[in-house]
Amino acid sequence: MKNKTWTLAAAILYGFTSLAGTTPMTGTIISEQSVDCGTKNKGKKSSTDIVCQQYVVHTSTTEYQIRQPKPKDQAIIPANTSIQFKIDKDKMKFKANGQDYEFLIVGTSALSPQSK
Repeated sequence: MKNKTWTLAAAILYGFTSLAGTTPMTGTIISEQSVDCGTKNKGKKSSTDIVCQQYVVHTSTTEYQIRQPKPKDQAIIPANTSIQFKIDKDKMKFKANGQDYEFLIVGTSALSPQSK
């Protein structure tokens, strides 16, 4: 009986700690730029560059550079858009303008106290 109680208590505590890691963070998209993310071959001798959007997201302590995982037609998110996001491994998931997005995190840097 005691063994089942401890097992149940441990399972509940583990559940709370795993939920704590997925709390949404708040940030602001401060800039957007188009960057090369590959080429598309059009026959044997010609190819076209493919561009993806890359954004810079500021939080109170960190700056993230995020990029589309693969090129596709997608509306550009305007600068100064506030977002709430979650980080899952190397991906940032957020909602902006009523649409869900999932971007790759390609860079991070800590913000100094003066740049807040």
